Amino acid sequence: MSAVAMMLGGLLIDAAFGWPDRLYARIGHPVTWLGSAIAAAERRLNRGSRARRLWSGAVTCAGAIALATVPAALLQAALPDGAMGVLLGALLAWPLIAARSLHDHVSAVARPLLAGDTNAARRAVSMIVGRDPAQLDEAGLGRAAIESLAENASDGVVAPIFWGCVAGLPGIAAYKAINTLDSMIGHRNERYEAFGKVSARVDDVANWLPARLTGLLFAFVSTRPRACLSAMRRDAPAHRSPNAGWPEGAMAASLGIRLSGPRVYGESVADEPWLNGAAPDPGPGDVGRALALYRRAMALGALVLALAAAALI
Repeated sequence: MSAVAMMLGGLLIDAAFGWPDRLYARIGHPVTWLGSAIAAAERRLNRGSRARRLWSGAVTCAGAIALATVPAALLQAALPDGAMGVLLGALLAWPLIAARSLHDHVSAVARPLLAGDTNAARRAVSMIVGRDPAQLDEAGLGRAAIESLAENASDGVVAPIFWGCVAGLPGIAAYKAINTLDSMIGHRNERYEAFGKVSARVDDVANWLPARLTGLLFAFVSTRPRACLSAMRRDAPAHRSPNAGWPEGAMAASLGIRLSGPRVYGESVADEPWLNGAAPDPGPGDVGRALALYRRAMALGALVLALAAAALI
């Protein structure tokens, strides 16, 4: 019960406050602390033959997970019993849940898009996606923001809470390490393909069930649940990611738009298949509709956590 209650408390604190800018200016954020350690290891170890890079990347992956998990386990062991322990655990879980931050970043795209200010929308999109926003038109900006919202609803909210419910503070800390590793070194390019291969595969495994749960949350709060479930089953297996297509496919079908498709990364074009491809491109108002769906899905997730915590008392 305590692990579920801690995750519920962490979600509620994050939804209310996010991670305040003043706090970030003073102490940074646990993910940036871990990111600094991963970056230092990558600079030192990502060299030599492909076999050496694979081995060094695996060591970096294991080391980063241990660096996050061991302190979390010690902190959890030191928590008092009862309500005070749950509250302290919720405060410790809070910075590892990104529900408010994700909403704020996507809202920063929605507002200028709706106002017709594509330049401001491009600046906001550049904060949340890796593709070149200068080459995105209005529909492309909308797709980028909605895809980021759908995928990161899983990576930034559902998955950390899921692993926190499974294993408490060590579980949520281990997941955030895995996800940070993937975002930093799990790329399919010349520099990271070998060094980040283990991290990328571990991230795929860690996100397998949470991604599908996120898609189900979107479907259950949608006005078109059958269409969402159908889109996930039909389109998600063709997505470039083994996991992201599930929440993205459900989001696309719920909104009645198409997502994914061909996109530009640097000087290369990735010819990706469409999700819900028979539907039109998103319009300026669809990012706001996606945010409303996200809020309903997160509220449903909080309700499920509350019911689970109550059942385990």
